[in-house]
Order: sequence, then structure tokens, then C-alpha cells
Amino acid sequence: MTKYRQQLPQLGNQMFLTDGGLETTLIFLQGIELPEFAAISLMDNPEGLQIAKDYFQTYLQMAQRFERGFILESVTWRGDSDWAEPLGYSQQQLEELNRKAIRMLHDLRVEYETNKTPIVISGCLGPRGDAYDASEALTASNAQHYHAEQIRIFREENTDLVSALTLTSADEAIGITRAAQAENIPVVISFTVEIDGRLPSGQTLADAIEEVDAATGRGPAYFMINCAHPCHFIETLRSTDRSFARIRGIRANASCKSHAELDEATELDRGDPHELGQFYLDLQHILPQLTVIGGCCGTDHGHVEAMAKALLAEPSY
Repeated sequence: MTKYRQQLPQLGNQMFLTDGGLETTLIFLQGIELPEFAAISLMDNPEGLQIAKDYFQTYLQMAQRFERGFILESVTWRGDSDWAEPLGYSQQQLEELNRKAIRMLHDLRVEYETNKTPIVISGCLGPRGDAYDASEALTASNAQHYHAEQIRIFREENTDLVSALTLTSADEAIGITRAAQAENIPVVISFTVEIDGRLPSGQTLADAIEEVDAATGRGPAYFMINCAHPCHFIETLRSTDRSFARIRGIRANASCKSHAELDEATELDRGDPHELGQFYLDLQHILPQLTVIGGCCGTDHGHVEAMAKALLAEPSY
């Protein structure tokens, strides 16, 4: 059974941690090959499953140390149907990998959840197309139809919510939200932005949030920003636009480089974890409702620990 679907604890005042850049950590720091940048392939064999468990256990132990909740995001960002053929799977095989990914998180919750560390299970999905390119963005109707299947799997596997990360346009976000509403499961919408603070579609962040809320009756549980460095969007957030009160989560990149530069990079740019933590402290002052913190490309557990140390008092024993 689902545990938190009816009352997401991160909607309260307690800070929740989540993980860092899963794919870049595995590829650049652990030398693990991920075809098509798709971590769902780890679910294909026992060795990959253990790699994924080991990755999350590092973060869960950190959450226990800080006595904070944790959002477990499934390794399914590239688990939607278009990725079956490039990854060499049938649609049925891809569905089973999605299910295995969620079941693994349930096992981890049983092992690590405590009264002081509630663990929320999230089914993660990504945009249908390139996460940095909005030129082939889906209409809201097409997005609802396309993403419905993966969201159905998440609902059947008792995730607490769905998180749509690295979205480039309001239309796809609207479709995903409507698909989640049809399945009666909470959804979180996370946009990525370019170095000018705008979505890859060119729309402002405020306008995108307002458009999604208007089209779905404030459907998302909350909004997030991911896959961009805070230097790309912090000044945008200082505008105190009312829509920014809907932002509760940040999963930033380690690097200040643009998406285009990161796409061409052959080495990992880890940036400065301490500096990134200080950016999060500034973001907390701008967004007092911020309750979900983690990382994206180039970040690892060291970056998330720096964020936590900047925002939270580490317990002393």
C-alpha cells in the first residue's frame, strides 16, 4: 500500500533531502556505463540493482544522520516508452524494469525509515524529448496520452507521488499533471532553465508555473527547479513573483556551465560543493517554503551534504 499519497510530509515545514546527480555520479565517478544515459538499465540484472541500492544507501544514511526525511526518486527518468527501442527492450520488458525500480525503493524504505527519517517514494519521469531542447515539445493533449502509461505503473506500484523532472515547456507539464490527476496521484513539476533563467521554450519561469496552475486547477502538489546552477535562476527568484511561492524544491547542477556546454563536456565539472551549499542558503532566504533539497548533474553525496550543512544543524551526539 501507498504510505504518504494522501498527505505528503514535504508539504509541511520539515526539510527533506533527496539525492544528487545519479547518472553523472555513476558514469564519471564510478565508471559505470549507462546506455543512452538511462539508469533504468541498472534494473536489468542483479549487479545493476545492487549498484543502485548502494548509491541510495549512501544518501539514506546521510538523511538519518541529519535526522531528516528523504525523497527516494526512482531510476526511471528515461523509462518512458520511446526509450524501449534505443535501450534494446520490448515495451513489456521496459514496463517490468519500471516496476522493479519502484519495488527496490519500497525495500529501501523498509530498511531505512525511522520516525525521524520519513521516506517518500517518488516515481520519476522525464520529458519525452531532449531535456535541453524544447523545439519538439509535446502539446498538452499529446503529453497526457504519452505519459499516462508510465504514471499508471507508478500508481499501481504504490508510489507516493510522481515527479516530472527537467521539463522544458508548460504544455508538457500540463499534460503530465492531467495524466496524474486521472490516476489520482500527486504530481510534482520540475522545470529546467537556461542561463537567463527562462525555460528552454523561452517562457519565463513565473509564466510557466502560472500557465500550468491555470490549466490544471493548481494541479501540481508543488513545483521545483532542476538541472541548472543557482547562478542561472537566483536573480529571477528575487523578483518575489507570487507564483514562486509554489516552488518547494531545488535540485541544482554542480557546474555554472550552460546546457550546451555540459552536453559537449567529456569530463565532470563538480564545481565547488561549499559554494553550492551557500547558494542554497541564499535560496532558502528567498524561498522560505523550500522543503526539498538535492542535486542534479555533476553533484554527488558530498554536494548534498554541503547543502544540508548550510541549511540544517547537524545533530551532535
